[in-house]
Amino acid sequence: MAIGFDYLRGGGRVSPRGRSLLSIYCTLLVGGALLASLPVCAQYPVQTSKASQDTPEMRSVAVLEWTGEEGHPKASRLVPVSVYDGQELQDGGIYLAQPAPLALSSEVEYELMQNGKTVGRFDINNAGQEQGSWVGFGVWKPLPKPKAAAHAAKTAADNSWGDDVQSDKPVLHRKHSADDKSTSDSSDSSREAQDPDRPTLHKKDSGDSSDSSTASSSPTSDPDRPTLHKKSSDADSASSGNAPAADPDRPTLKKKGAKTPADEGYVESLPDVTDPNRPRLQRGKPTDEGQTVQPTLMGLPADMHQAVAVSDAKNRPEHLWAYSWSNPDDEAKMKADLEDLARKVLGLTAPASPAKPAPKRTAAATQKKAKPAPPPPPPAPLLDEQFRVFELAYGSGATMVFSAHTDGEGAQEKFVTLVAQPDLYGNVLVLLKNVTDAAHLDDAPRMRLVDAVDAMADNRGELLFELRGATQRQFALYRVLRGQADKLFTSALGGIAPPPKGE
Repeated sequence: MAIGFDYLRGGGRVSPRGRSLLSIYCTLLVGGALLASLPVCAQYPVQTSKASQDTPEMRSVAVLEWTGEEGHPKASRLVPVSVYDGQELQDGGIYLAQPAPLALSSEVEYELMQNGKTVGRFDINNAGQEQGSWVGFGVWKPLPKPKAAAHAAKTAADNSWGDDVQSDKPVLHRKHSADDKSTSDSSDSSREAQDPDRPTLHKKDSGDSSDSSTASSSPTSDPDRPTLHKKSSDADSASSGNAPAADPDRPTLKKKGAKTPADEGYVESLPDVTDPNRPRLQRGKPTDEGQTVQPTLMGLPADMHQAVAVSDAKNRPEHLWAYSWSNPDDEAKMKADLEDLARKVLGLTAPASPAKPAPKRTAAATQKKAKPAPPPPPPAPLLDEQFRVFELAYGSGATMVFSAHTDGEGAQEKFVTLVAQPDLYGNVLVLLKNVTDAAHLDDAPRMRLVDAVDAMADNRGELLFELRGATQRQFALYRVLRGQADKLFTSALGGIAPPPKGE
C-alpha cells in the first residue's frame, strides 16, 4: 500500500523538522545515479559519483481540512493538490503513486500557512482512499519555540565574565583590551587569589610532558570549585576510551521517530513436537501489527476548516500575502462596490424603472406642498460574505476576492465569486466572475477561496480555489498577472463522501 516503502525507509535526508518531499525524491535520483556509475567506478576507482546539478527542487501543495479547535482538531485529513517537479505542476493525488502518491508518503512534513504565515506543522503517518481519492492522516504539531531569547540570555551570561567584550554595563574590575594579553596571566592569577570561588576557564590537560611544567605551576585545584572545560575531541575520546555523552537535541540523519530495535528472540523449531498446529509461545512484538489508523474526516461538514499546507526541502523566508491600504477608506469603498456588483449579477437589484414624463403644473398644483420621495428599499442580504485582499507579488497592487451566496433552496440559492483589482481611476475592474446555483453545482461548481500560495517557489502567489459541486470537487490554482486571472492548474476530480450517521 505504501509508496515504495523500501526506499522510503532506506535512506533520505531528514532535517530536524521532519522529512520533506524532496528528500524522498532525491533518494531515488541519487540511487539511480549510483547504479549507473558502477561500471565507471570499476575502471576508475578514484572517481566518485555526485548528485546531478539538475536535481529538481520539488514543492508539494496540499489542503488540510479539520474539525474542532485549531491545533487540536477532532478529525483531520490532508488532500494533495499539486507537486512542482522543477518544470511543471503535477497532480499531487496521482504523482508517483505506488499505490499511494508521493505527496502522502509516510513521515513527510507539511508547513501549515495562513496568509503566507506559518502557523503549524502536519506530519503524515499513513494514507488512505476516500471516495476514490487519496488523503493523508497524521498529527498537527505546533511550531518549535524560538531559541533566540534563551541564546541571547546565555550569551550575555557568558560574556559577563569576559575581559575583552566591550559592554556598557558596569563591571567590578578594569576591562582589558586585546593588546594586554601579556599581562593577562598575572592579572588572572591575582583575581584568582582575590576570589577563590569565581569560576575560571581551564584547558583540559593533555597528559603530555610539555604540559607538566604548566600543570605543576597551576594553583591547587579545589574539588568543589566550578570549572568550565573544553569539549574533548574524537581523538581525545578515542585515546581515553570514553565516548562523549550523546546530545539528545542534536539533529541526526535518521528517519523521524525511528526506534532502536528491541532485543527480541524467537523460537522457530521444536524438535520434540510433531503437531504443526500446536500453538507456540514466542517473545517480542508481532511483525504484522499494521499501521496506526488516525481519525478520519468524512464528507464536508458545516464546521470544517481549511488551510494551505506546503512541503519543501528548503527553508524559504515567509512571504506574507496581505495587502496594506494606504488609505483605509479605500478598502471600505472597494468592498461596497463589490457587494453592489454581486447583487447585480445575482439578480437581487431591481431594474431601474423608466422615467415618467413630468405632469403639467397648474396653479392649484403649485399651491399644494410636494410630498417627500420614499426612502429606497434596503439592499438584499448576502450570506457568508468573504472579502480578502492580497498582494500576490511585491509591488503588484491589490487583488480582491469577494464571495457570498443568497438564501433559498435549489435554484433559488445562488453563489457568486468575484476576483477584481482597482483600476487607475479607483473603480473596480472585475477579472474573474463565477455565478451558479445549488441546482447546477455539478455542471458549474462554486468557487471557494482557500488561500494564496506560492505553488512553484518563484516568490509569486497564486489563488487556490476549491471547485465544489454537489457530488464531486477539485482544486484549482489561478495566476493573476497583467490584468487577467488565468487558470494555471486543476487537480483531478474527487468524490464527496456523505457524512457519517449522527452528524
